[in-house]
Amino acid sequence: MVIGQKTMFVRTAGCDYRCSWCDSSFTWDGSGAGDISKMRAQEIWQELRRIGGDRFSHVTLSGGNPALLPQLSSLVSLLKESGIRMAVETQGSRWQDWLSDVEEVTISPKPPSSGMETNWVTLDSIIANLVNRPSGYTFSLKVVIFNEEDLAYAKRVHTRYPDAAMFLQVGNPDVERMDIQVHASDLLKQYEELIQRVVDSAELNNVRVLPQLHTLVWGNKRGV
Repeated sequence: MVIGQKTMFVRTAGCDYRCSWCDSSFTWDGSGAGDISKMRAQEIWQELRRIGGDRFSHVTLSGGNPALLPQLSSLVSLLKESGIRMAVETQGSRWQDWLSDVEEVTISPKPPSSGMETNWVTLDSIIANLVNRPSGYTFSLKVVIFNEEDLAYAKRVHTRYPDAAMFLQVGNPDVERMDIQVHASDLLKQYEELIQRVVDSAELNNVRVLPQLHTLVWGNKRGV
């Protein structure tokens, strides 16, 4: 939903999912434990300003799953008070009241290739909460696609929430490779194939098909 937006990222540790193809597993598998810092909201804001100066007005909360943390409410409040517009991406497994105050919420339920199961009752409740927010606050659905089973899952999601903006994104099958140019070429081929499958589907006339933009530019480089 915010592809191309100039943004600063705040990445949280910990996740209630263990997706097989996760590109940020270092947030929950212990390999990134040395990079985790426990910070208060004011400290996070100061670090954002130290890194970004006055060159940003948008912050993205990511993870892991940031919706595991009720204490992010203090950061969300501080960023709003500071005139910062926010986005968040979460899989739709947990609700936190601070999600209501984030202007751009992306719910990304995980398809079968992830190895995870969707709790549809929980997802229904979260979507209902987001639908009832005032104007100026938006949300969308995003499903990552690796195979036909994932595409069938995306159709199910789209049918269940037909009024929600929905994006399909090409999956990255190898989160370790560092041959950026060849990797980008492979991903573009997969992107073209996904576009064609959506073109051929009468059930997906109102979705948008996106690449994973940062992998095309930087490959699997961390911190971008």
